[in-house]
Amino acid sequence: MSAVLPVSFTKPESFSGRVILITGATGGIGNALARACASNGASVILLDKDVPALERLYDKIIASGGTHPAIYPLDLEGATPQHYQELSATLEKEFGKLDGLVHCAAQIGALMPLQNFDAKLWHTLMQVNLNGPFLLTQACLPLLYKAPTASVIFSTAKMGRQGKAYWGAFAVANAAVENLVQTLADEVEANTSIRVNSIDPGEVRSRWFTLAYPGRDPNTVPAPESILPTYLYLLSESSREVRGQALSITPSN
Repeated sequence: MSAVLPVSFTKPESFSGRVILITGATGGIGNALARACASNGASVILLDKDVPALERLYDKIIASGGTHPAIYPLDLEGATPQHYQELSATLEKEFGKLDGLVHCAAQIGALMPLQNFDAKLWHTLMQVNLNGPFLLTQACLPLLYKAPTASVIFSTAKMGRQGKAYWGAFAVANAAVENLVQTLADEVEANTSIRVNSIDPGEVRSRWFTLAYPGRDPNTVPAPESILPTYLYLLSESSREVRGQALSITPSN
């Protein structure tokens, strides 16, 4: 089911005692969300392949008075099922549970006709945008079951809900993620406290936007901070009945 959730419907709450894993933590949305969650009291695990950027984000969170985060460097492109199991084991040892898992990592690749699409690039984009999120979620499910109410959020894109020329593997991977969300949400709906949803954040000022639309001024689209309330809402207790939704954000500015 597709729905629009205006940010004005949401409000932040204390995340004290919660453990939230964010992939793509150094990107536009991931970075802003990590800082917001930490400032609301959550213990945030920052997952990304860019170690210097992770360290800068860590320092920024500490300097702003947020709860001390944890850094977990991992490249989704080269990660194997064993890497994800090792991550899960580490989180089990350090935190014992996982209250939130937010997938923000994404790779666009190149825009080109399917007839000309490079096979190696196709494989890479499937690894980062589909296989990695699936394997990570699968490995973390035992930790999510241990939380009183757990939320899994997949960041997707409009071309995953309606195919668009030249978006190739990125669009196809996002379409598969939307189906993954529906399948997993249906499987955990009964007798579990886990809720699974997807968010199409729309066009947001970020490195992703610059790569996708190099000819456009990024200042003409909303900053990541403007769309955070929807993510924070889905991570909060207030959204415990929201399950299996394909949400689209309507920015307030």
